[in-house]
Amino acid sequence: MAKKKAAKANGKANGNGKALAGQQSVNSVVKSICDIMRRGGCEGAMDYVPELTWMLFLRILDEREQREEEAAEVVGAEFSESIESPYRWRDWAAPDGPKRIELTSEGSKMGDLFAFVSEKLLPYLHKLGDQAHSTARQKVIAEIMLGVDRTKIDTEKNLQDVLDKIHDLSSENIDDTHVFTLSQVYEGLLLKMGERNNDGGQFFTPREIIRAIVQVVQPKIGETIYDPCCGTGGFLAQSFEFLAGKDNELISTSDDLDTLRLDTFFGREKGAKAYSIALANLMLHGIDRPNLWHGNTLTKQVMYDGKRPRKPFLARGVGWWVFTHVTRRFPWFACQTPPFANVGRG
Repeated sequence: MAKKKAAKANGKANGNGKALAGQQSVNSVVKSICDIMRRGGCEGAMDYVPELTWMLFLRILDEREQREEEAAEVVGAEFSESIESPYRWRDWAAPDGPKRIELTSEGSKMGDLFAFVSEKLLPYLHKLGDQAHSTARQKVIAEIMLGVDRTKIDTEKNLQDVLDKIHDLSSENIDDTHVFTLSQVYEGLLLKMGERNNDGGQFFTPREIIRAIVQVVQPKIGETIYDPCCGTGGFLAQSFEFLAGKDNELISTSDDLDTLRLDTFFGREKGAKAYSIALANLMLHGIDRPNLWHGNTLTKQVMYDGKRPRKPFLARGVGWWVFTHVTRRFPWFACQTPPFANVGRG
């Protein structure tokens, strides 16, 4: 920890690029990545945000697993990586990664990096969840990557520029006394999907509104949280942050942490892009098993824990009117698990 703080104080972080000492600096890096992607053939936010999603996801996942491995070594516990070499970010995407050097150094052929990504990396990630011993995290990784069959960036030069910029978005480079964590950097990126002239607003609720609603409802550990139209997962992610606190400081026991990571959050989303982004968003927030389903909430009843849905309590008003009219047309429909703690009690 002392080394990390010293590195930041000197403007560098373990040789991994210059430190980013403010939110504006982080936003500038994210904007530069988006500019390269636009230059590389991604025309708008609805193109480059999903593209950046899977790359940023693999970057942060790799960094997180390195920290988890170090923590396991300290206590003498076993640790199994979700992604093996040479498919880890540090192998093929990091500027000094051995696979990256092999694919781009003198003696390599033009197109080798593209071929590795499309023909080896992505097929490997797609099959992660098919193994008999696949972990919950591996299954989610496979689900996130399922819709990615190639990179949309047009040249290897642009791809390498994007990889280098994303690699700089490391917690080693970000001074956490001044800026948000990397998961919140990702949340900031999603804002671009809701900006004017982009068509991603349908997936995106302004974060100030989400925070206000969660703070008013005040969900509690041990209760389930369900969003039937979850979009990019903002309500669920914010609920996790509310319950866990920064660096999980509000978690008192390992059982509580397991409950939050595995059995608390549920959702459904029809849009394919939003669904994949929501999975990545929740996992980057520390939710190892986001219980999300891809599909229309009004087309199929979902059972949770083998129980039939219970009609929630709603105060009379607009919510009551919407609920009663929806259930008349779709008799089987109900909010199968209460969206927040104070709904459906009794």
